[in-house]
Amino acid sequence: MYMDAVVIAGIVTVLLMLGFFVGVAVFVMRDQKHHAEDVSKRQEKHGGRPV
Repeated sequence: MYMDAVVIAGIVTVLLMLGFFVGVAVFVMRDQKHHAEDVSKRQEKHGGRPV
């Protein structure tokens, strides 16, 4: 396969997009875990009822 600048730029672009989406997924999962603790604390204050 002939590797010219366009093919290399396309591969780099795809790798950057994958890296971005993996980073967003990691951020969302960490943020979800962080806020799950807040929800459980609020439920304890209200006698276990959902807020």
